[in-house]
Amino acid sequence: MFWPLLLLAYLLGSLSFAILLSRIAGIADPRGAGSGNPGATNMLRLAGRRLAVGTLIGDACKGAFAVLIAAALHMPLTLQAWIGLAAVIGHLFPVYFRFRGGKGVATAAGALLALYPAAAALAIAIWVLVIALTRTSSLAVLIALPLCLPLIAWQRPAILLPISLLASLIVWRHRGNLRDLLAGRERHF
Repeated sequence: MFWPLLLLAYLLGSLSFAILLSRIAGIADPRGAGSGNPGATNMLRLAGRRLAVGTLIGDACKGAFAVLIAAALHMPLTLQAWIGLAAVIGHLFPVYFRFRGGKGVATAAGALLALYPAAAALAIAIWVLVIALTRTSSLAVLIALPLCLPLIAWQRPAILLPISLLASLIVWRHRGNLRDLLAGRERHF
């Protein structure tokens, strides 16, 4: 049952709410406008709060939903974490959109929320604090996600490997933002 669910999680993760909502709203494809990223932050810049929130919720729900299906099937926590990672990989490299996806933050947050709400709450709190202080979404992500890993290692060591891989993928997808941060060119809200 694990392998079919892993594939289903990937396919679910491949749904891009930014692209779907932009098509429904009749606005430009977010992959070709703004930062070029089909995610909530770019949707906020391109289409406003309503579509950004829709993108955020949709992308988070696909990560959570994949994990919750695995939990409902009584899979061990470790396998649930791998299922969540598959949903994030689907978001990063969506089969439906020529493998050109987003950065995976909301999908990862949804998966982490379903796997371990305390770590998700810590990451969200750190993200909100960094956003409030710096007005820079990418910096908030690059700080928040890695800082919740020690809590996971201490409380849920069974999910540390897949969540560490998930965090590494998200940091890797933010490498351009990291270069811009170091050069002082990163965009702020």
